[in-house]
Amino acid sequence: MSVPGPGTAVRPTFRTTMTTKLTINGTQTTVESADTDLATALRSAGYTGVKCGCDGGECGASTVLVDGAPEMACGMATREAAGANIQTIEGLGSQDDLHPIQEAFVDHFAVQCGFCIPGMILEAKALLAENPDPTETEVRKALDDHICRCTGYTKPVAAILDAADRVANRQVATDGGTR
Repeated sequence: MSVPGPGTAVRPTFRTTMTTKLTINGTQTTVESADTDLATALRSAGYTGVKCGCDGGECGASTVLVDGAPEMACGMATREAAGANIQTIEGLGSQDDLHPIQEAFVDHFAVQCGFCIPGMILEAKALLAENPDPTETEVRKALDDHICRCTGYTKPVAAILDAADRVANRQVATDGGTR
């Protein structure tokens, strides 16, 4: 690598900083970011449940819900999400009030290292919104884009199948109807 000598002009590199309006977990937010991927912008804004495992949309760890659909945030430009409703794992439940999918993951010991779990849980939420009573095959297909080196997928699949019943039962309790 050569170093420019005295009097040599060095052209500076500039990154464009942009302002993007997003609704994150129900709160309208403006994020300042260089022209980066959504995962980087979300993590910079404090949403650290969004993980970057591959930086290319291959592993599923950066999965968030964009207008209800699962998207790998590391493969999506922040500007593409302008105006969208983004849900991260931080907006799903809290330590004191877990979402039924989170409860099922805990009860089935489906959380090991935890790195891929936020993406799996959000994928499960989207699946159950579209198909409230999935088969094991449908759950496995939904998790197909998620790489997990710890769980072997058996426990997360069982957790999602159980969560389908929990979500349905919670809906019945809320609506006062029967299943």
